Amino acid sequence: MHSFQNTPSPIGGARRRATIVVGGSIAAVAALLLSGCSAAEPATDGEVELTFMNQSRGQEAALTQLAEQYTTETGVKITIDSPGPADYLPKLQAKAQSKSMPDIYSSFNATDMAPFYKAGWAMDLTKELDGGWADDFSPAVIEMSTFDEGNNLGVPAGIYTVHWETQTYGFLVNPALTGISQDNAPTTGAEFVDALAASAAGEKFSVAASLTPQLIQGLASNWLTDEEIEATFNGEASWEADGWRNAFQFLVDLKDAGVIANDALPGGQDDNPNVETSFFTQATGSIFDASPGVSVGLRTNPEFEDYFSLPLPKLDGATLDPRSPGIPGKGAVINPKGSHPEEALDFVKWLTEPEQQSVFAEVGRILPTNPELLAAGDVPQQLAGYAAGVEDVQVMSATFTTDVKTAVVAEAQRLVLGEATVDEVLANIQAAQDRTP
Repeated sequence: MHSFQNTPSPIGGARRRATIVVGGSIAAVAALLLSGCSAAEPATDGEVELTFMNQSRGQEAALTQLAEQYTTETGVKITIDSPGPADYLPKLQAKAQSKSMPDIYSSFNATDMAPFYKAGWAMDLTKELDGGWADDFSPAVIEMSTFDEGNNLGVPAGIYTVHWETQTYGFLVNPALTGISQDNAPTTGAEFVDALAASAAGEKFSVAASLTPQLIQGLASNWLTDEEIEATFNGEASWEADGWRNAFQFLVDLKDAGVIANDALPGGQDDNPNVETSFFTQATGSIFDASPGVSVGLRTNPEFEDYFSLPLPKLDGATLDPRSPGIPGKGAVINPKGSHPEEALDFVKWLTEPEQQSVFAEVGRILPTNPELLAAGDVPQQLAGYAAGVEDVQVMSATFTTDVKTAVVAEAQRLVLGEATVDEVLANIQAAQDRTP
């Protein structure tokens, strides 16, 4: 999952690694990758060349810039290979099969990465982080990246990734379309809905169907603690609790106010890219999105900069302050069987230093993980609302099962279309939870 749901380890407290329900195909992939466990032949020419396989187009420009700088400073040649998000995982799997894995590769969600970790294609970075490197990261990111003993992915206990990006969730707002500015930004859900209802925007608000689980999880934290949310994910507490009911009610409030674009939640494989495009081409006034959306905006419409982000709002009757879900964002895994693992480690350590994290933030509009950068507010203005959610990000060791996530997406859509009540939605999600082994 690489879900943003953790905090300190020896590097700050008790370790709890996100536990993910593994699909049936993972075991097969793991078996294939395990068949390619022999180390690469060491280089013999004395020249150090490293390859970084990059999953994210959003960080490509910053990563390339930093790689060139590192080569100038050290003489180590860095090649950035960016196959693109859709082709990244298949290409990485092919590399593992042919025993030609890159020296460094992008971290991805834990479920997809687990076979590579179990096959020995990832260096355990725990000792390095315990030795002081952890100071370059917020404690939550360290814990989210930690695999505990006995985790349900079967990965040996350890930390196999480091991250220079934090991902949180919130709202992106176009002041020209909505009339909402940073000076008069709403802080409650009711204020947000009222402001959108009064705006002149034709399409006022949108959220991709695929992101409704994160929206609901964040809104439910107005009433539910991390432990209570985790208990629900684990089937130990009911989806029909008031916190979840109130969270879904916010979708009804948006619907009743007539502010949801096209009176529906966009669905399909590209639903969130389409929602982001609608915002960055200034067709929609506000959207729910993760912080990497800001990086997407830089590529989609680099001329459009007059927008800002808001953290999740406090809802009427809330008993707790809302807390964003999140995940460790862009980062790296080091191949310990490559020709130059120590040099690869040195490069990744350099990439995560505050100076280089600042480059990722400025060039790629990436929310950094360094506590000093976050505390200083040294992030682009478009990321400020997301940055506000980092300190209190949700920390837990579980997430939605596949069946429950599918149910949340479908039921949220039915709710917005007027095909179901909140109570019916919750009953169907609970039924999906009950079907989970």
